[in-house]
Amino acid sequence: MATTVQKITLSPSRDIPFNKLLLSQSNVRRVKAGVSVEELADDIARRGLLQGLSVRAVVDQAGVETGMFEIPAGGRRYRALELLVKQKRLAKTAPVPCIVRDSGIAEEDSLAENVQRAPLHPLDQFRAFLALREKGQSEEEIAAAFFVSVNVVKQRLKLASVSSALLDVYAEDGMTLDQLMAFTVSGDHERQEQVFERLKASYDKQPYTIRRMLTEGAVRASDKRVQFIGVDAYVAAGGTVLRDLFQGDDGGWLQDVPLVGKMVADKLKAESDAVVAEGWKWIEVAPDFAYGHAFGLRQLRGETEPLTAEEEASRDALQAEFDRLSEEYQDAAELPDEVDERLSELETALEGFETRPVVFDLAEIARAGAFVSIGAEGQLRVERGYVRPEDELPAEPTSELYADGDDERAMAASYEGDDAVVTVEPDAEPEEDESLSPISDRLMTELTSHRTLGLRHALGERPDVAFVAALHVLTLKTFYHYGSDSCLELDLKSVSFGTQAPGLNDSASAEAIRVRHESWAKALPKESADLWDALQEWDGDSQAGLFAHIVSLSVNAVYEPWNRRPRAVAHADRLAQAVDLDMAAAGWKPTVDNFLGRVTKARILQAVSQAKSQRAADRIEHLKKGDMAAEAETLLADTGWLPEPLRTPGSAVEAEPAPESAAEETVEQSSEKLPDDDDGPVSHNDDAGETMIAAE
Repeated sequence: MATTVQKITLSPSRDIPFNKLLLSQSNVRRVKAGVSVEELADDIARRGLLQGLSVRAVVDQAGVETGMFEIPAGGRRYRALELLVKQKRLAKTAPVPCIVRDSGIAEEDSLAENVQRAPLHPLDQFRAFLALREKGQSEEEIAAAFFVSVNVVKQRLKLASVSSALLDVYAEDGMTLDQLMAFTVSGDHERQEQVFERLKASYDKQPYTIRRMLTEGAVRASDKRVQFIGVDAYVAAGGTVLRDLFQGDDGGWLQDVPLVGKMVADKLKAESDAVVAEGWKWIEVAPDFAYGHAFGLRQLRGETEPLTAEEEASRDALQAEFDRLSEEYQDAAELPDEVDERLSELETALEGFETRPVVFDLAEIARAGAFVSIGAEGQLRVERGYVRPEDELPAEPTSELYADGDDERAMAASYEGDDAVVTVEPDAEPEEDESLSPISDRLMTELTSHRTLGLRHALGERPDVAFVAALHVLTLKTFYHYGSDSCLELDLKSVSFGTQAPGLNDSASAEAIRVRHESWAKALPKESADLWDALQEWDGDSQAGLFAHIVSLSVNAVYEPWNRRPRAVAHADRLAQAVDLDMAAAGWKPTVDNFLGRVTKARILQAVSQAKSQRAADRIEHLKKGDMAAEAETLLADTGWLPEPLRTPGSAVEAEPAPESAAEETVEQSSEKLPDDDDGPVSHNDDAGETMIAAE
């Protein structure tokens, strides 16, 4: 006998005037979430009500319907309609689509509507945004329609543009949202799929690993070569820039490395042509030169081109205007925009008068040369007027030392010395060792090269210490047999840095020394015969400052495996204490290139535990060496951590792990679960770097 299946009867729907509706106390939603009532009201006004209200008839004590209906599910929609009525955008008696319930429990209706609704998969939302864009809506229009920022729209459109093969993997939960975000760095679908195939064979599938794989070999936009040619010019030449919309990318990555090299070479050639036209005997052109490339060369002393009467009048007028505005607004809490802009223009114009071109004697130009390169900030760097020893004029016979007036050559001879510079390449770095093995000789040499520059700069700022240091080494050489007990080489034979550490010539210390040296050079008389009288006219502070600068050039705290100087190294520590040397404040930061990629994993973990916490070190312990070094660079940024060779005794990083902060107690994870809501389009107002995705 066949079983009769009882048919389900659905609750009837009807239009009920708005003024016959009221909120129910049975609504389980108590906490506000999702879009605001104001935003929902605007959306209803634009699109209409997309989902009806669930209502129940209100009865009196006798059980008789009163004609009013309460709303246990759809309260936010009701409040949005109520706001539209108050704004007179909706009539009080406007019919509202409702589902009339007469059985069950009101609280159950409210709970079921929120719990059982299935949120939209993020991928569906990405594709929906893309469909709207393809149908002609602008990013701004889409953002306004769904109450999100334009950047959020760009992020979701970027996610939708990933290779369809990878989107299918994401749809089947074979990839996390953070991983998908990482793939957006490159728009090359073939490259994306290649990286994904490589990930299959690797246990490390972290988002930063994906980004590193997609950008390996590319040139960062912050690179000085890119700053020199300009990203816009590179793009105009057909180059591709990889961008990350979900994390700070420092301007992105330039993918066409050969194009970057060609553009750099072409622009340097064009810029150097103007320098060649000045008549120099030789020109050397390169994107970068090693630190000390001009050692042993005498630099000519040119004269600043004087101002014409017209230029002097113009400068005086600009200075008068600058002084007037500065005085007029000196008490203002905030300058008006036009005044601030005008003051900046005046400062720039006045600086132009101060940085006048230097004029050299034509005869000297004919036997001297110039170096053309790129400065640390991407600007053209031209170093003019260097004379090679073989191009020097023969010295005239004289009974006086350097009587020919060539005081620069005298200074060069005194601190360069006549001994041949011997460059011995330190031993190669040891093979990978998981233990806390000693730092390699080569890395020790590079690190102490940075420290030597730091000491030179710091000592040049401390004349009092420089006097004591000079007295110390002179006393050693005069009264004792251990002149090597000091790290100062007071014959001023400046170390030539046979092993160049990465970025040495562009370091903050190198630039500070260069600026200070040029400043003193300008203050000295052009002819060496006039130097004695000029120095005697200087006050004590000026004499001491020049002495400190000259003495600082003799510092040699470089570790050299072929030249063991334990007492000199110990003296370098004492000198660092005396000048309060802080290599972190001097601009040195641990990176993959200058330290982290050159030591064992044990040392990387030690550095992270010291600078951050043991917990932070544990989180990267499972990574491969290259990935661990890259992650450690991010963790150590701006912590001030220094490796042992760069630390000053008495202020070194403690060996114990740093205390764990509250922020480190919480492991941040991107969530793919979308916020539930009882009605209307659900959205989340993401900032540029947030990853939470909204659903409608």
